[in-house]
Amino acid sequence: MIRFDNSEPFIKPRGIKFREGQDSKIELPKVAVGVFSNHLFKDIVEKFQAKEVGYISGANIERSVYILNYNGIHITFFMAGVSGAWLCSDIEELHSQGVNKFIIFGNCGVLDSKIEDCSIIIPTLAYREDGASYHYVEESDSIEMNPKYMNEFIDILNKYKFDYIKAPTWTTDAFYRETKDKIKKYKELGVKTVEMEASSIAAVCKYLNIDYFTFYYAGDNLDSVEWDERSLYGLDNIDKKKEVAILALELAVKLSSYN
Repeated sequence: MIRFDNSEPFIKPRGIKFREGQDSKIELPKVAVGVFSNHLFKDIVEKFQAKEVGYISGANIERSVYILNYNGIHITFFMAGVSGAWLCSDIEELHSQGVNKFIIFGNCGVLDSKIEDCSIIIPTLAYREDGASYHYVEESDSIEMNPKYMNEFIDILNKYKFDYIKAPTWTTDAFYRETKDKIKKYKELGVKTVEMEASSIAAVCKYLNIDYFTFYYAGDNLDSVEWDERSLYGLDNIDKKKEVAILALELAVKLSSYN
């Protein structure tokens, strides 16, 4: 049983860590873009000659944090931790280093086979089968998603001629427990996607009183007799995924002009 507690935390985030020669007093750009895909992460770092300014560390991995210049705007860039608990920690650490708007994107499973591979889904509501979100907001079956910046993002999608849908999502901690009965249940509720972070992102950002926007490109298909991986792994459909990354950077430019 998770007990929501709104009192002061005993352990507080202290920001990112630094290598020798890096500026430990740096204040990061206010808008951060986080991506789950390692392939897209490396491509963006190389394409935009991003500068490593520190790193986020854990017990068994270090992930570099960069500042990149896109169309004259400096953006914080990081590889987002997969799962709600991991990503909540990322958001807490980066926020304590100056970030107050997060754009986070990656692929998701789809519960509707008519959703084409790599097309865009914007979550409007998340059903909470994660654990992390319950530590940040009070218990409920679902949480509102993307209360801000929807119109700005849709303008970008139209500009780049991307098809998209808006729909509820299902956030889970256990992808091997995405059972046929659960898939059926969530399809009946109008859910179109399943992923591992949405409700956690909404909850931690609500708790910290900061802004965010998150979206997906369609990956594996669960609306089938057997699991259909489609372009979930590796470099499949990578050119289309690289185009999706530009959508996040374009939104970051827009949000950088806001207070």
